[in-house]
Amino acid sequence: MTDIFQQASSPSAGSSNQVLISICIPTYNFGAFIAETLASLERQDLSGAEIVVLDSASTDNTAEVVASFAARLPQLRYIRADEKRGIDRDMARVVAEAHGQFIWLFSADDVMHPGALAAVKSHLKEDYDILLCSHTNCDREMNFLSNHPVMRAEPGDVFNLSDGAARRDYFGRAITSEAFVSFMSGIVFKAETWRAVPLNERFVGSCWAHVARFFEIMKTQGMVICFLGGPLLDKRGENDSFLQNSIVDRWRLGIEGFQSISQEFFGVGSDECTNVTRVLRTEFPIQSFLALRFHLIRKKEFQEVKKLDTLFRRLHVTGSSGAGLQATVYRLLGLFPPFLYPLFRRVIHVTGLKKGIGKFLDLALRVR
Repeated sequence: MTDIFQQASSPSAGSSNQVLISICIPTYNFGAFIAETLASLERQDLSGAEIVVLDSASTDNTAEVVASFAARLPQLRYIRADEKRGIDRDMARVVAEAHGQFIWLFSADDVMHPGALAAVKSHLKEDYDILLCSHTNCDREMNFLSNHPVMRAEPGDVFNLSDGAARRDYFGRAITSEAFVSFMSGIVFKAETWRAVPLNERFVGSCWAHVARFFEIMKTQGMVICFLGGPLLDKRGENDSFLQNSIVDRWRLGIEGFQSISQEFFGVGSDECTNVTRVLRTEFPIQSFLALRFHLIRKKEFQEVKKLDTLFRRLHVTGSSGAGLQATVYRLLGLFPPFLYPLFRRVIHVTGLKKGIGKFLDLALRVR
């Protein structure tokens, strides 16, 4: 592969033994946010740590912002690419440039809590392949919204996924897809584990090539995951880099991506795939599909409606009993404005329609 980097430092002999943990930050045009991220790292105990920023040919002031921190942070290395190649390749390349025994991938717009790095370092063990932590959800201005759940586990719980039963138990504990190592700022992993398998070209462009890598390792070699709990960082919302085309396309990335990866490594109909679908149905509930469908109809974006309907069938209809009737009811409800949903729900409860399609309607009409 042609080296696309204009500047980079090569690891010195034995340097991987000198650096315990590398905080790796792939970024593109996040000059407005990365200062807050780097400031939160500057406040950490950086002994035994390095910070590696991979700038994927940003056209904003990212380079200048990072340079202002590099002047006072000897632990910081800045690497600039001469072209944008996508998050999957950026993650792979920034990890390849890291010297640490462990890697903490970190988003260029998230903020690390005080003492978070010290907490992570205190839990690093050779036996652990991944440390998994939680975060808060914030708005674009980093105002707190909520704590984000990950899985049904206690801080410090360790899961040895060396056999199918243990892995199925782990997948069954998942509350959100972050239990499936989706959120890069929420995982710290052993560099040796990451390098056990190469980048899977089939999933490059999916935005989930790192998940495919870890799923492959889970399946073929086993994996030990320690759940740290948290939260250890604040996640900035309303700043999704993947919303370039449409909301429907963004949803498709998550739904089709995770289903395809779980089917590839664990097989259609496996317990792992079943739990992935269960979690996705929670993250993309029927009522959200209905609200978006009505919004798209109101804006007369009928091609987007067709795409949304296909996605709905894939997630909520395929494999469900009464699938055809549910799909029909979903399309009909999508014609009505959401403010009428409480009235529809009231009718269901008054008439005692509690089974079958009634249960589906009750779920579909819940308004958050």
